[in-house]
Amino acid sequence: MKTDVIVLGAGVVGISTAIHLARRGKSVVLVDRRGPAEETSYGNAGLIQREGVFPYGFPHDFGALFRYALNNTIDAHYHLSALPGLVPFLLRYWWHSGFTQHQRIAHLYAPLIENSVSEHADLIKASGAEALIRKDGWMKVFRTEKARDAAYAEAEQLSAKFGVNHQKFTGEEMRQIEPHIRAELTGGLRWTDPWSILDPGGLMKAYVAYFQSLGGVLMAGDAATIEHVLEGEGWRIATPEGPLEATDVVVALGPWADTVTRKFGYHFPLAVKRGYHMHYGAAEGAKLNNWVLDSERGYFLAPMNRGIRLTTGAEFAKRDTRKTPVQLRRAERVAREFFPLAERRDEEPWMGARPCTPDMMPVIGKAPRHAGLWFAFGHAHHGMTLGPVTGRALAEAMLGEKTIVDLAPYRPDRFLA
Repeated sequence: MKTDVIVLGAGVVGISTAIHLARRGKSVVLVDRRGPAEETSYGNAGLIQREGVFPYGFPHDFGALFRYALNNTIDAHYHLSALPGLVPFLLRYWWHSGFTQHQRIAHLYAPLIENSVSEHADLIKASGAEALIRKDGWMKVFRTEKARDAAYAEAEQLSAKFGVNHQKFTGEEMRQIEPHIRAELTGGLRWTDPWSILDPGGLMKAYVAYFQSLGGVLMAGDAATIEHVLEGEGWRIATPEGPLEATDVVVALGPWADTVTRKFGYHFPLAVKRGYHMHYGAAEGAKLNNWVLDSERGYFLAPMNRGIRLTTGAEFAKRDTRKTPVQLRRAERVAREFFPLAERRDEEPWMGARPCTPDMMPVIGKAPRHAGLWFAFGHAHHGMTLGPVTGRALAEAMLGEKTIVDLAPYRPDRFLA
């Protein structure tokens, strides 16, 4: 079998890339070892974060570092056995998270974020998935005046520099907005530009159906079988239907990108931040009206179709080691005091892995040493947010068109000797 392009990875980045290539008349096969959007594109907090101009950095203040070192928080957890292998990555991550570097990165990152909602809007409309979307932003809530005032000041700076919009609320106003939150709140902050998703996995399935309506093909396959067809300057992978060949291949495998990249001599400093979620019912007739971050405790509550999804922060561990949902247990105890959660609705905690680079920006563009090999991975916490704009920009680059954003800051060779 032959096609123009093989896209490896049916998460949001791969799906979006496949759509934009198919729109441009290319024959495209989207390949994954599992069904579409069964990894991190399913298990996120369900936000399109237009406000997320600053990617999540490594803390630099001593208090936060000491707190994380104790390894008993909700927002961060680490496996001691994984630390020796992670130290080189963490040192580079810490350096890029310094104030000057983080400011520079934000300005390079901003063009992607600026197009996040509009590019999702295009695919949402095309796939008929409007019923899965809310357009009223998300909220941070605060238990102390100190945390509230610091967040308000940061929001003012972000709005002034990057044009993102927000609203501030007093504690009394928060009691009106979220009457079933039990905690005593000093205030709240709503980012009004982002959109939220009632069912991230369902949205991705709608995108896949749209891709198939364009003539695209979804197929099972193992990215590890990829071969460079030297005589034809193309690529081949094994599938249950037999060998599949293409002129171009896109690696959109998220935390599994090294399955392909290392095979062809590309060694990226890619690490993972694992995360967990669980769905709950609401007790006592309670209702959660907004996507809410309990900012001083480090967990997120999202009122999705399946129930209230509780998501955790970052777990630093080896990608494929067994689940250790200690953060979820810690968060659930606090969240039940914060809001009247009822029964668990999942048989076991879900776990996913976010692919992270030390400079917090994704890898998007052409492989330096191989014709027809393209990369799109490393989006960390913003994979769902940036999938469609990444897919469009990469498709444009592959066809020699003017790209919606300048891809130079995200070029693969910035990490390669």
